[in-house]
Amino acid sequence: MGEWGIALIAAGAALAGSLVTGWYTRSAGTRQAEAARHAGDRQADALLETVRLTLQEQRAVRVLDLRRQTYVTFLEAAEVVMLTSRTGIGVSGDGAALQRAFGAVALEGPVEVARAAGEVVDGLRRQQSPDHLERAKRDFVSAAQAALDLPAPGRG
Repeated sequence: MGEWGIALIAAGAALAGSLVTGWYTRSAGTRQAEAARHAGDRQADALLETVRLTLQEQRAVRVLDLRRQTYVTFLEAAEVVMLTSRTGIGVSGDGAALQRAFGAVALEGPVEVARAAGEVVDGLRRQQSPDHLERAKRDFVSAAQAALDLPAPGRG
């Protein structure tokens, strides 16, 4: 074999070695790219879950704030009507304000709070004793406080 034969064998071996090395390098690069894509997908999923939970928590806080305002409005209207029934001094629209506030409580809920508010309104309509009205008002406040409790982390 001459020098040309040896040179061709050496060149062929070098070319074959380059092809094999290139193939393995390409395979490794593909695996790294796939792993990076999966890691990016997991990061994106985690970020989306964080955003979803944040929005859910913000919505819950807004609902509780609206309920709190509704309950306070009802309680204020009930106090005005109670004071009017005790003293005889009041405005003719006090009863209508109480009915509007009661309607808002019934709409906002939950059922336990609406039921307790209904007891207050019913007691005022029937002109029940101040002790009965105070008890009904305390029951409403207790139900409202229970409805306004934020759920513990990890619950509902």
